[in-house]
Amino acid sequence: MADPIRWARYRWQRLISTEGREGSSPSNSSNKCHQSSKAIGKHRIVIPCLGHFKEEYEKVSKLYMNNKIQTTKYTLLNFLPRNLFEQFHRVANLYFLFLVVLNWVPLVEAFQKEITMLPLVAVLTIIAVKDGLEDYSKYKMDKKINNLLTKVYSRKEKKYIDECWKNVNVGDFIRLSRNEIIPADMVLLYSSDLNGICYIETASLDGETNLKQRQVVRGYSEQVSEIDPEKFSSRIECESPNNDLGHFRGFVEHSNKDRVGLIKENLLLRGCTVRNTEAVVGIVVYAGHETKAMLNNTGPHYKRSKLERKVNTDILWCVLLLILMCLTGAIGHGIWLSRYSEVPFFTIPEPGRKLIPPALAAFNVFWTMIILLQVLIPISLYVSIEIVKLGQIYLIQNDIDFYHETTDSTIQCRALNIAEDLGQIQYIFSDKTGTLTENKMVFRRCSIAGQEYCHEENAKRLESYQEVDSEDEDSADHQCGSSMHMSKWQGHDCRAVNEPLNRKSLSLLSGSHSALGREDGGRDAPCSGHVAFSSPIETDVVPDTQLLKKFSQISSHSYDQSEASSKLSLETMYITDFFLALAICNTVVVSVPSQPHQKMRLSSLGRMPIKSLEEIRQMFQRLSVRRLSSSPLPSVKESSSESPSSFVSKLSVFRMKMASPALDEAAQRAAELHNMDSPENSQVPQELDMVNVAVGCEHNSATSSIELSPLPKLCYEAESPDEAALVHAARAYRCILQSRTPDQVTVDFPGLGSLKFQLLHILPFDSVRKRMSVVVRHPVSNKVVVYTKGADSVMMDLLRTASEDTNNSEMEQKIKERTQKHLDDYARRGLRTLCIAKKAMSDAEYAEWLNHHFSAETSIDNREELLLESAIRLETELTLLGATGIEDRLQEGVSDTIQALRKAGIKIWMLTGDKRETAVNIAYACKLLEPDDIIFTLESQNKDACASMMSKILEGIQKNASKKQPGQKLGNVSASLSTQSPGFSAGLVIDGWTLEHVLHDSLQNVFLELTEKCRAVVCCRATPLQKSVLVRLVRSKLKAMTLAVGDGANDVSMIQVADTGVGISGQEGMQAVMASDFAVCQFRHLKKLLLVHGHWCYTRLTNMVLYFFYKNVAYVNLLFWYQFFCGFSGTSMTDYWILILFNLLFTSVPPIIYGVLDKDVSAEVLLQLPQLYMMSQKSLAYLPSTFWITLLDAFYQSIVCFFVPYFTYYGSDIDIFSFGNLINTAALFIILFHLLIECKSVTWIHTVVVVGSILFYFVFTLAFGATCKTHNPSSNPYWIMEQHMTDPVFYLVCLLTTCVALLPRYLLRVLQGTLFPSQVLRAKHLDRLTPKEQREAIKRWRDDCVVNCRVELHATSGSFSSVTGAVSEEESVASVLPTSKTPL
Repeated sequence: MADPIRWARYRWQRLISTEGREGSSPSNSSNKCHQSSKAIGKHRIVIPCLGHFKEEYEKVSKLYMNNKIQTTKYTLLNFLPRNLFEQFHRVANLYFLFLVVLNWVPLVEAFQKEITMLPLVAVLTIIAVKDGLEDYSKYKMDKKINNLLTKVYSRKEKKYIDECWKNVNVGDFIRLSRNEIIPADMVLLYSSDLNGICYIETASLDGETNLKQRQVVRGYSEQVSEIDPEKFSSRIECESPNNDLGHFRGFVEHSNKDRVGLIKENLLLRGCTVRNTEAVVGIVVYAGHETKAMLNNTGPHYKRSKLERKVNTDILWCVLLLILMCLTGAIGHGIWLSRYSEVPFFTIPEPGRKLIPPALAAFNVFWTMIILLQVLIPISLYVSIEIVKLGQIYLIQNDIDFYHETTDSTIQCRALNIAEDLGQIQYIFSDKTGTLTENKMVFRRCSIAGQEYCHEENAKRLESYQEVDSEDEDSADHQCGSSMHMSKWQGHDCRAVNEPLNRKSLSLLSGSHSALGREDGGRDAPCSGHVAFSSPIETDVVPDTQLLKKFSQISSHSYDQSEASSKLSLETMYITDFFLALAICNTVVVSVPSQPHQKMRLSSLGRMPIKSLEEIRQMFQRLSVRRLSSSPLPSVKESSSESPSSFVSKLSVFRMKMASPALDEAAQRAAELHNMDSPENSQVPQELDMVNVAVGCEHNSATSSIELSPLPKLCYEAESPDEAALVHAARAYRCILQSRTPDQVTVDFPGLGSLKFQLLHILPFDSVRKRMSVVVRHPVSNKVVVYTKGADSVMMDLLRTASEDTNNSEMEQKIKERTQKHLDDYARRGLRTLCIAKKAMSDAEYAEWLNHHFSAETSIDNREELLLESAIRLETELTLLGATGIEDRLQEGVSDTIQALRKAGIKIWMLTGDKRETAVNIAYACKLLEPDDIIFTLESQNKDACASMMSKILEGIQKNASKKQPGQKLGNVSASLSTQSPGFSAGLVIDGWTLEHVLHDSLQNVFLELTEKCRAVVCCRATPLQKSVLVRLVRSKLKAMTLAVGDGANDVSMIQVADTGVGISGQEGMQAVMASDFAVCQFRHLKKLLLVHGHWCYTRLTNMVLYFFYKNVAYVNLLFWYQFFCGFSGTSMTDYWILILFNLLFTSVPPIIYGVLDKDVSAEVLLQLPQLYMMSQKSLAYLPSTFWITLLDAFYQSIVCFFVPYFTYYGSDIDIFSFGNLINTAALFIILFHLLIECKSVTWIHTVVVVGSILFYFVFTLAFGATCKTHNPSSNPYWIMEQHMTDPVFYLVCLLTTCVALLPRYLLRVLQGTLFPSQVLRAKHLDRLTPKEQREAIKRWRDDCVVNCRVELHATSGSFSSVTGAVSEEESVASVLPTSKTPL
């Protein structure tokens, strides 16, 4: 085919014209498109706001929002009604509102109307002020954002003018400069970059600091000058607004009905920042609240804690108790009135009104009692809980142990209302990569053409490697000579190849390659601190000496002769393609530290003046390269950044020595132009000298001055650490990725020089295909080549089958078998594995695939499915090149953390997408699996085999369980948590295929029953969806408290489904952190977060809640007992102000301090004895029995508090308010001293608060009685407290009442601490010992636990062997065998 480019272009136009004919006619196409999109609701038509589109724009623009945003809920007019409406959605507030309204009814009025309103008004005001302040801060932020300025094209003034963001509309043209924030979602139509690239920073959306490439819409990138909006005659059809940040579907339809597909790389998202690009122009497609950023801004997520749900249940019990007490009062009042045969003297009817019958009076008293005893429902409890949680969060965030010095970050508490759930976790679901491991990918081993290269020198470097800070790296860079010429390290490397690698030569080789990396493709120290995956442990790779020797044989001649039968040349081809795939098959962005993210050009510019070279560069780029890049099949492009002599030399060599098609006419004319401009280089060399990269020597004297010039420093920014590791590994062998543009990748390869691959397509990685591919045109062979890397589980099935060439077929089969053996070995070592493959295509084959692919690209509906089919169609008949093994090291303290969490009774599941062998070995390395564990591996191809395997395993385990614990129910989570860990030493490993079967409804219960009997579960090859389904299954079926922890975007769904989500702020962006409830820096921080702060938060909050119930019930019962002596009339013996303020002010602060600062066991002991976590995990502090015992104690104390003063003054003439004041004061002492008894650690803060509350009460009552003679019509507390304080009986009664009331609780606590202490009390005693005694006591405690575990394990060891033998018969269907126990 003479001109494949023109042919493909013709085929493409035919395809577009066919689609155009199938559509509507030109006259009414826009209207029909608009109507169809409006009817379907899936598409959006974007028309520019210009004169020739004016009428159509006015019709369409009415349907779309402008760019003004409003995140506030309130305005000045609706704040009060809307805030009250929202607050009264709470049942407690509605209840107290009902009481306020009820108190306004004269027949049932108990208090003065204003007094009844006081608690409710106080709570509503506090919350309203808080909501108002939060909303006002949002208003100020919205106003600031809406008034930001941007350049918008004005139709009237025919130029770009400054306009506020809020005035931007869909269809407007926006012009942005460097470091400006993008105001709306816009399609990129122009970039000042020569290659049509725009770099954006998406940290505000996903937290990733790596810059992303965006490119101009295909067809517009060839423009020499900036796009003129007046000449824009196209329309855009895209999908309706949605929150999917990873996809964008649509097309641009030109006036001639040609369509160009739109992808996410063409879309600039609102909130992102333009970086390293001088100017960009785009047209707005989504504005305001329809932008993807705003649609993803769902606000804070709310989760209800388990304790909160339990508190709501107990409040209902209090409501029932209140109704019972009120019914008692109503019935008693009716009986009391019916005892009078005549009209009682105190019942004086008003003039003109009849007497109320006893039954109606009893009914009225019922509602009066509701008002009187309203404090039984603790309205202040809700406010106190919120304050206590804020205090607990403050203490967590200020814990210095959570600070991570490397990242200069600490824990983030993003959910303020579930801190207590940290103390009740039963299951932890953890990702592996980046969560248990460091996510620092280190290249360790590789296999090429069936030959393994162990990289032992690199392994020795890693063993002795220690991370240094940035200052040390700076000095190391200078010592290594990052700006050294190649001639300075030439001699050292020559010796390094031929001599054995001793310690000195190894370090020298490492240093030289480190220096080379910093010269060619690495980072200098200032750059490394701002880019992920760029630490020295990742970037500095020491090459394998054997592979280096083979690299020395690579040249253009050897590559050209690779088709020959020579085994050596064939191996050379495999090595070349393998490292080319490592350097090309990725999305790594290349930049220079001094001029980041600009197009890279070699520093060897020859002797031509800079000015003339710049002119030639611009002319060549705009006239030749741009014209050719517009074609679907672009031709070979040679960058003019090289000298003319180099350019012509390479073209001549390719013409004379390579068996490749001739260059197209335009490229040849460009070559001739350069040849004429450089007459001194007109003579073409007859052959290229071979460059020995292994020794770094340059033998070509004609170009020595060019080659020895310093190369620019390169920065690699990768989206994943795997990509960065592979690129740095290729760089270590001098296969250097020099630059990347949307249509070209430049690689500097030893022996072949600078290779410029035309980048035709990138097929990104997805969880379905589990691979990534790039389609390029090879500059040497001029063929279309597909490079693919992916998981071996899918790649091995895509390799080509036996062909006619028997020798090649046998060789490829041997390579496949050897590579698979190497992959299995890598997995057993805990390495992450990838397969590398290629495929060469003819132009006809590529053009045929291209037609289908362009159809998928330009479709809006089902676009992902069509693109997936297109990728699968391309990725077949691959040739296996080799495989890589990358190490991801465990984080610091992971093993200790997992062991501690397991001792705490927490089951840990590891959910990963890696291979089974890799996952199992990492599980052994982090102590998730122990060497003595019996490991059951579930692998089945169908549901029936999976069901039978699980049944046989369960049968053996159940037999053992029946012997050990007869009658125990397998579905009981709490039982299994307490007995499984010491009794059963088994682990379960299951892969993603089998997960599909076990997640079926019919197998879920059996699977969960099996997992309950295994203390660890490892799920490998699991997809993100399967992770979330597993978490939801355990949470819903077992009613267990779950925690999910991860660091990447693939863990977001799992984190959101769990009761508590924890994000690791690692190197894969901040998606997991932004979706989590808590964010930590390292997995080891979970140990203290759960075992210490989780335990503290739960015990503190539960004790405070129980204390609130006790306090309110005890105080309300004082009023209830008085009703027996006042005819159940609803009268209070205490002034109403004192009654209301007793709970609102006098006794409100001490329980809050108690809930924030109480500490039953020190952090040191909790960390050393993880078993103590089970106390909070099993909710022992807040059992139903504990709640009712607390209420009974409150009843007892209220009886003592009422009747001791009653019998003391029995028969005396004490007045009602003097009697009530005595009871009130005694109740204050009882309630506060009760709190001191319950406090596990009394600090000076507790003392100050308790003493302060007592003093405040006395000061208030003294001032109250001295200043106000009459507050209510029937009350007169004047001078009562003053008189009591001069009466010795008052002090004696208060002392006696307090002692008698608190004596049972005090004796109970004493007996608990001496005769039958709990685990927590025993641990608390350890804090009082000396450090030496404490260590000995803890050691004895641990030894006792170990002895108990060994006894139980010995009793169960026999049955496990029978289980293993029972299931081994069906090994061919589903293997249930102990897995290799070799640690990492």
